[in-house]
Amino acid sequence: MTFSDLKTADSTIALLRDPYRYISRRAADLGEDVFETRLLLRQTTCMTGAEAAGVFYDPARFQRAGAAPPPLQKTLFGQGGVQGLDGEHHRKRKAMFLQIIQPDRVEVLAELVTQHWRRAVGYWALAGQIDLYPQLQLLLTRAVCEWAGVPLPEAEVENRTRQLTALFDDAGDIGLGHRRSRAARKAAESWTADVIKQIRSGRLAVPDWSAASIIAHHQEPDGRPMEPRVAAVELLNVLRPTVATAVYITFVAHALEAHPTWRERLAQGNGTEDLAFIEEVRRTYPFFPAAAAIVREEFDWRGHRFPQGRRVLLDLYGTNHDPRTWQQPTRFDPERFLREDPDPFAFVPQGGGDPAVHHRCPGEPVATRLMGTALDQLTRHLTYTPVQPLAAVDYRRLPALPKGGYRIKSISARRH
Repeated sequence: MTFSDLKTADSTIALLRDPYRYISRRAADLGEDVFETRLLLRQTTCMTGAEAAGVFYDPARFQRAGAAPPPLQKTLFGQGGVQGLDGEHHRKRKAMFLQIIQPDRVEVLAELVTQHWRRAVGYWALAGQIDLYPQLQLLLTRAVCEWAGVPLPEAEVENRTRQLTALFDDAGDIGLGHRRSRAARKAAESWTADVIKQIRSGRLAVPDWSAASIIAHHQEPDGRPMEPRVAAVELLNVLRPTVATAVYITFVAHALEAHPTWRERLAQGNGTEDLAFIEEVRRTYPFFPAAAAIVREEFDWRGHRFPQGRRVLLDLYGTNHDPRTWQQPTRFDPERFLREDPDPFAFVPQGGGDPAVHHRCPGEPVATRLMGTALDQLTRHLTYTPVQPLAAVDYRRLPALPKGGYRIKSISARRH
C-alpha cells in the first residue's frame, strides 16, 4: 500500500486488531512520524513520537471539542465532561479536578485503599484463589466512593462496580460490550446525578473537601453551577479512572512476577525505588492506546498539511516505546526513572505536557499513588503464588490485560 492509498483506505479493522501498536508500526513502515488514513470512514491523521506530542498538545493548533469518536463519548468519557472542553471552560474545570486531588486528599484515598486491601486479604485467603483484576475493581469502588462522598450501601457494591468497570472495560468493544457500556453509562449518570441533586438540596451532607461536594458546588465561567447531568459526568470522571487503576495494578503484579530480582529488591527496600518501578510499569505496559484532538486552524508540520477540522490521533503507547527517546525501549528498566525526570512529551502514559495546562490526565497522581499502595501490599505485606505461569499481555484487548487474567492462590498476610 502506498502513502496515497492511505488517504482512501479505511484502517478501522487494522487498528482494532492491534490498537496499541498499529500507529507506531505503520509509521515505521512509512518512515514517517505522521500519516493519513481513514478511521470509521473519517479522514484521520496519526502521529507518533515526543516531537509530535509537543505539537499535539499545543492549544493554539488543536482543540478537544468533538475529538472523541461518538462511541467513546457515549461510554468512556460521557458528554459534557472536561475531556471535550477547551479554553477558559477547560482551565476552570481542570482546576476543579486539581482541587479534588490535592496531595493531602490523595493520601487520604491511599489510606482508605490500604484499609480495603487488608480487609480483602481475609476474604481472598478463604476463597483459595482469586482473579486479581475483578477483585481490585471491587476494592477500589468501595474505597473511592467512600472518599468521594458517594453513598454506597454494601448491597449495591457489585452492581455499581460492574457499571463503573463497564465504562472503561467494554467501551472499546464494537459489539455486545459497547451496548453494555452504554447501558452502564446511562445507569451510572442517573446514580451520580441523584447524588449531586441531594447535595445541592441539603438532603445529603458530605465533607466540603469531598469530590462530590466540590463538583456539586463548582461554578462555570458564567458563574452558574453545572447542569446535574454534566456534574454527574464529572463525578464519574473521578470514580471511573480510580477503578480503572485496577488495570495498572494488575500489571504491577505481572511485572513483579516477570522481574523477580526487582521484586526482591523492592521487598528489601525502604520504598525509595517504588515510584521508579511504577513509572516503568506505566511506560512499558499498555493503558491508553492514543489520544484524540481536532485541528483548530490549518497548519503544516513536517511537510504534512493539517486541515481545519481534521481528527488527529497521538500514539501514546508507541511514544512511550520510541527508541529515539528511550534507550532499549523494550527492556524493563526502572533505573531509567532513578537517573532523571522524563520529558513530559516523551513519557505520555496518560497524556502529555503539564496537567494544569494541557490535556494530560489530572488523575495521574491518583494512579501512581494507588499503584504504590498496591506495590507495597504485594511485596511487603502479602504472600501469594500465581496459579499459572506468567501469561503474555493480550494487546488486542481494550484495555490490555494478561491473557486469561491474573489468578493467585495461597494468599495470606505476611507476618513481620
